Amino acid sequence: MCERMVKDCRFDVLVVGGGPAGIAAAVRASHHGVRVGLLDDNPSFGGQIWRGPSESGSKSEVAQWKGLLESATIVRINGVRVFDRPEAGVLLAEERDGVRELRYHKLILATGARERFLPFPGWTLPNVMGAGGLQAMVKSGLPIRGKRVVVAGTGPLLLAVAAHLKKQGAEILVVCEQASKGRLARFVAGLATHPGKLGQGLQLLRELGGTPISTDAWVMTARGGQQLASVKIWRRGKIEELECDYLACGFHLVPNTELAALLGCEMPGDFVKVDEFQQTSVDGVYCAGEPTGIGGVEQALVEGQIAGLAAIDETKRARRLFGQRRRAKAFAGVLERTFRLRPELRSLAIDTTFICRCEDVVFSRLKQHESWRSAKLHTRCGMGPCQGRVCGPATEFLFGWKMDSVRPPVFPARVESLASMNIQVQPERRDNTGGAA
Repeated sequence: MCERMVKDCRFDVLVVGGGPAGIAAAVRASHHGVRVGLLDDNPSFGGQIWRGPSESGSKSEVAQWKGLLESATIVRINGVRVFDRPEAGVLLAEERDGVRELRYHKLILATGARERFLPFPGWTLPNVMGAGGLQAMVKSGLPIRGKRVVVAGTGPLLLAVAAHLKKQGAEILVVCEQASKGRLARFVAGLATHPGKLGQGLQLLRELGGTPISTDAWVMTARGGQQLASVKIWRRGKIEELECDYLACGFHLVPNTELAALLGCEMPGDFVKVDEFQQTSVDGVYCAGEPTGIGGVEQALVEGQIAGLAAIDETKRARRLFGQRRRAKAFAGVLERTFRLRPELRSLAIDTTFICRCEDVVFSRLKQHESWRSAKLHTRCGMGPCQGRVCGPATEFLFGWKMDSVRPPVFPARVESLASMNIQVQPERRDNTGGAA
């Protein structure tokens, strides 16, 4: 039964992740008769940032890259998620009706990033959502008109989310940015060398005209019974309580590096280490976009192009993009310095605050341990459906812990998909010319 459900696909270049970096990599690699595959776990390409109508970049840029993707000779696979790497050059990916065995000569990881959540009392209440999560739900049809919304956390995403929600008819009560006024002022001043980004920021502020935007501000508590009713915020040195229907809260982004870790890629700190051509420490494996450093669309696009060109040995063309990447990475450094989390946020959680919401592990239980491994063994923290994707970054910020291992499946998978992990992967057949059959 399992053998029948495993579908075999072969590629010269396989790109995992269909956001801006993945699209750019696949487009640039699709030349000279190279067989390129692009896969993503969403039903359509574009990733979180280009999902639906985009406010995160010019619509012409989105249309340009999606047009290039449509016209290129690329095998596009949607609704699949890689969960195992049984051997070098082979990935297993789960889809709705089975498992795909994906064979590749070169692999490009463009797995993007997710929102960072920090626990505070009430953060698990219904209608308390990630900022990007609420935006995605509204884009998918969630009615927001007339709803009172507090947007809080840190990073450029907050203004984009608030502007989108307001455009859809929401009442934005306040945008709370934890970064200090001084840091934001220096950030804005630095945008003078990035006129495109400055223009985007000014456009968002125009769309938010009249909406209170506070720096040095953050959510302390969310309150409610069956769902969110109000939030307490720290603003201008005072505690205020606001009645609201939704809280959109996110503390910048965390790179999705689980697959890179499973492949054995070197990762000093939180990001995947790459060389000048975006190649990782694993031969034939490249990485582009947020897993190499949180830098936004511009960095993702240029890194994706370099990786795609390098994967087909077009190194001269790739080198022409190095200057553009250097400018993009400089901006990424500014982002990191501006929106670095302030230490006061470590004091938000109280003893009864859930840290691992999958396994109902509260703060007081975790304080008894000195490492991620110890906490995991004794409390099951990180062993639920999210596999530490939410509580892992939270405990890293709260305690300085690092997740010390990644094992397959890297994402939750069906029992029949897990059974396929035990199937003997057949050696690749070759014809009498030495090529893959």
